[in-house]
Order: sequence, then C-alpha cells, then structure tokens
Amino acid sequence: MQILILNIKKLVQVEDKPLVWRAGKDMAKVNSIDNAFLLIDNGLIASFGPMANVPEFSSLSGDVLIYNAHGRIVFPSFCDSHTHLVYAGSREIEYINKIKGLSYEEIAKRGGGILNSARFLAQTSEDELYEQSLTRVNEIISKGTGAVEIKSGYGLTIESELKMLRVIRRLKETTPLTIKATFLGAHAVPAEYKGRQSDYVDLIINEMIPMVAAEDLADYIDVFCDRGFFTVEDTERILMAGIKYGLRPKLHANELDYSGGIQVGVKYNALSVDHLEYTGDAEIEALLGSETMPTLLPSAAFFLGMIDPPVRRMIEAGLPIALASDFNPGSSPSGDMKFIMSLGCIKLRMLPEEVINAATINGAYAMGLSETHGSICKGKVANVFITKPIPSIEYLPYAYTSDLIETVILNGKIIKN
Repeated sequence: MQILILNIKKLVQVEDKPLVWRAGKDMAKVNSIDNAFLLIDNGLIASFGPMANVPEFSSLSGDVLIYNAHGRIVFPSFCDSHTHLVYAGSREIEYINKIKGLSYEEIAKRGGGILNSARFLAQTSEDELYEQSLTRVNEIISKGTGAVEIKSGYGLTIESELKMLRVIRRLKETTPLTIKATFLGAHAVPAEYKGRQSDYVDLIINEMIPMVAAEDLADYIDVFCDRGFFTVEDTERILMAGIKYGLRPKLHANELDYSGGIQVGVKYNALSVDHLEYTGDAEIEALLGSETMPTLLPSAAFFLGMIDPPVRRMIEAGLPIALASDFNPGSSPSGDMKFIMSLGCIKLRMLPEEVINAATINGAYAMGLSETHGSICKGKVANVFITKPIPSIEYLPYAYTSDLIETVILNGKIIKN
C-alpha cells in the first residue's frame, strides 16, 4: 500500500543522503521543505519534495491512501535511545521521599531505588510484565516515538534479567516500534552481594553474559559506571566480556560525579555514553574525535533536582548531542519525547533545531539506526508523525504540555489517526 501525504505545511528533517549525525554548530540546522508532499511505499519513504513536483496519480500503483495535511507539519518519528520501560509496579512512595529531601543515593542506601524495582520484578510473571510494558509502549507510540532502546537491569539475577530481555524481545515481535535491547545486569549491586561487589561482577561475566548471548537477547551491553555503583575497573571487565560476545557498549556515566565513565566508554568504543551531568574539559576532549554519542537525559536531572550537563560548552566544542527520555519508575516516569525536547530548550538552553536533531538523527545514531531512521530520506523506514495545525517547528517544544500529534505512521502504516 502507498500513502501520499499532500499539502504539508513543512516537511522537517529531509536528507538526500543519510547523515551519521549532526554535531557542533550544525546542530542548529534542520533541512525542511515548505508546501511539500511525501510518498510512502511498502513501508519505506519513496519520494518527497515541493508540491510543484508531486507525482501524477496515474503513475502510482495499487492502493493509494491520500492524506491532505493542510496546515500540518510532518516530522520523522522520535528515536529514544535510552529507556528502562520494561519494569514492574511504580515507585511513587520514593517520589514522596524525594519531596521530603532525600537524595537519589540516600534512597538507594535504604534499599529503595533500583533494588526496590528488582523486588517488584522478581514477583511479577513474564506475561504480566509484558502487559504492563505494552501499555507504556503504546503510550510512547502515541506521543511520536518510532524507535526505542530498552534496557534490562531491574532483574539483578540470572532468571529475572533473562525475563526482562525476553519481554523486550516479545515487544519487538508484537509491536510496530523499532526496538533495540541492552543488557544492563550491572545496574546496581544486589543486597545479597553487599561487600562482595567483585563476586557479582564475576556472576555477570561468567554466567549472565554467556546466557544472554546464547539466546541472542541483546544488541548492546551497559554498565552504571558512577559513584556508589560500578567502578571503572568493574566496568572494563564487564565491557570486555560483552565485546567478546558481540555486544557493543553503551554506558551510564557521570550522572553523580566525575566517575571516569565517559573516558572508559570512549576507550571501549561505546555507541553512546549517557547522563553526563558531570562533564568537564577532560571529558569533552575524550569525546571529540570518537565514535561515541553523548546522550543527555534532562528529565532525570529535572525529576531528581540534579545539576544539568554543560550542553552549550559541549556543542560549542563541536560535539553531537542526543536526547533521550530515560523512561523508568524511579527518576523519569515518562517517555514523552516532546517534553524531553521542551526540557532541552528550557533547562539546557538548546535551540529548537538542536533538540530536533538530538531527538531524531542523533538519537538514531545512538541506537545504531542511522541508515534507516531519524530523518526523511528515500529508502529509510517510513516512521513519521503529522502534527495538528501548528504555526512552526518551534511551537512543538514551546507548547510543552499540549498534545500536538495528530497522526502516527510507523513502517508505512497509520497507527494513530
């Protein structure tokens, strides 16, 4: 089936050839076409351009759906490269503790945080975990996300980690989202390994990683390399073991302190290093010239009341930036990428064009999807959303609580209309 979208007010993020990413001053550039058309064929972007060049209807084959987008803007779907959306239950009681002044680390030391989610998950069946997660997947689809990375890490035992990854695989098989899976057994040290952290690292390396690889359950491997969690030495051991099994690193780094996480991520050619609230000159220097995408999670810092990363310094140094939601029950209970863009503008002082690039092209790179997602380009997967009538692209992050997405198309099929 073909879909021909006509009279598009502005077709955003168009490319003749796929970019790897946008970096530095180029992050303020977004290529768009006014008064445009977009032709989708067999799930892929077939053609686009100004309305003056719209193809003759007689040249189209088979069933063609005509969509008149008068007054509406078409964007490529968001690429959310860092989430934990497969989880059980919720943690609103910890939210109250945060309001009362407890820090993220204090809550974790009391047995809350990640360990709390691990207890919930152990008590939840695989089918129930799938159903809870499916609700979240449908929510983010309706809010414009077309590709998402989902991590394990609330299991912390072999059985529960595999359960999470099997649910992620099931979501990949049963939903229209493009999904990448990341094994994050090193999310926290389980309570029973307190004082024996190296033994838990051994368990990850010697038992968890081989079993994950044997079932082909993950694309990437991740470690929470930060103060109070896993050391640089722990991280190196885990990453080397993952690489041996074909799992490219992605990394939680420098959320709580200057942990060395950014440098170790670059050393092991991580696809992305994420959070990065504590980023200085040494970290920026390490990232420059690397193939590692700095990925910021502004909703986590917003929710926890933490410092913001030095985004303007990073962009001015020439780095690319991706934005992701960090959708999780403890520090970012939302996968709304439109709101993430708003936080990028409001909290991080990024321009609207910069947050669009960060949430599309650069997010696609951070999931290994540059060639197929993140922009309007012939041959790419037809993942787009059509806004309600709005005045400009700037309006999308500006109107930060308004529901502005009218139609969602994933894999060339209308999902929401």
